[in-house]
Amino acid sequence: MSLSRRVLLALPVLAGCAGRPGAANPAPRSAATPSPRLPLTQPAPPIAVGSSASPAPAVGTVTRDEMIARYGHVHPTAWGMDVPGVTTMLPTSDRVIALTFDACGGPHGSDYDQALVGFLRRHGVPATLFLNSRWIDANPRVSRDLAADPLFEIANHGTRHRPLSVSGRSAYGITGTHDVGEVFDEIDGNRGRLGALLGHPPRFFRSGTAHCDDVATRITADLGEHVVTFDVNGDAGATFTPGQVAHAVLTARPGSIVIGHMNHPSGGTAEGIAAAVPRLADSGYRFVRLSDRIVSD
Repeated sequence: MSLSRRVLLALPVLAGCAGRPGAANPAPRSAATPSPRLPLTQPAPPIAVGSSASPAPAVGTVTRDEMIARYGHVHPTAWGMDVPGVTTMLPTSDRVIALTFDACGGPHGSDYDQALVGFLRRHGVPATLFLNSRWIDANPRVSRDLAADPLFEIANHGTRHRPLSVSGRSAYGITGTHDVGEVFDEIDGNRGRLGALLGHPPRFFRSGTAHCDDVATRITADLGEHVVTFDVNGDAGATFTPGQVAHAVLTARPGSIVIGHMNHPSGGTAEGIAAAVPRLADSGYRFVRLSDRIVSD
């Protein structure tokens, strides 16, 4: 029996960021020639996703004080992983799936799943990688290697890996940002790191625990990024066994966004992805980066 989207969303996302200490960070692997077994997508023109933000200034010109003046007295009306301004699925009915992997960072969350990334590279499977600032600090060489690989799209997973709230809401025991200024800092701190790494700002943002409120999504849009969560929880915060990962990922449907974690090599993510992806490809699915199917206005 397949897991429903509601059940998948109810499973914890946090564990992939709490971590399992003790694994070393191996040296990065160079990109390999894609295997014809898993066909790369030939992306159709991306479909625009409108912003729920008020008319925004040019990206990069808004300041922290201006953001506080704009949103400091606005009260949120929604909280969770699927609120106004959040994309949970690709806006398409084509048989495409976006694999996304979080690298959360922190004392027990800064390892590197080389087996997972190696599988994606060997088979030419594109993915979007959400990197947290702390993970980049712990893995500077790997981060540069991933950013230089056109198979991957690098996205923003926050500065301190906190739920994105203007009122201090919590998720999975992690207290979120407390106000507009802290929301700005959580986005913009890592935005600067990623801009230096990539040579351009990131386009997509996922908060720690993937929770946010609807004011925070508007702030994110004003900073030039789009909040993306998921509809398939692929590894429950890197706590699933390989069989559970494969079972969850195989519930993907056209336009699904799958979340997994790339910072726990001792978990079941790599083996489960390696089991599920060929089966999905054999049934006619292709794999895309988020930007292959999503553009912002």
